[in-house]
Amino acid sequence: MTHEGAGVIKASWAGTIVFAISACIATVDPDALGAPAVVVSLVLFAAGTVAMFWAFLLAVERSRTDAIGIGGLYFAAGTAPRAVQRLLMGSLALQVVVAFTTASIRVFTSLAFGILVPVWGLGLAGLWCARHGEFAPRDDPDR
Repeated sequence: MTHEGAGVIKASWAGTIVFAISACIATVDPDALGAPAVVVSLVLFAAGTVAMFWAFLLAVERSRTDAIGIGGLYFAAGTAPRAVQRLLMGSLALQVVVAFTTASIRVFTSLAFGILVPVWGLGLAGLWCARHGEFAPRDDPDR
């Protein structure tokens, strides 16, 4: 099944898988194996922040004609096909589960940086919706 914006969906899952692998490996021995997991977490956080900002800018431009809400923009609520929403929110959910589980297993270690990773999933969901989402037309009687 091919969707519009498939590259964004694939990127979301690729980051999720790399994060899950690095976090699980670091859970074995965070002192010796934690550095790569920290790098992955920080890179995904930074890239997710850029994606969120980019999505916001695209949404601001579209808001002249479309009624854009936060739920529709970053959570694909009513703006993306169910299959796309499931893929994007599934990726985000897995990031949250892996981040909290690994950080809980190894408290007070570098695995805490994983808590930042869901910004990646939110940013890419926002980017997909800002580009391809279907929003209701803006109801502006003054136009």
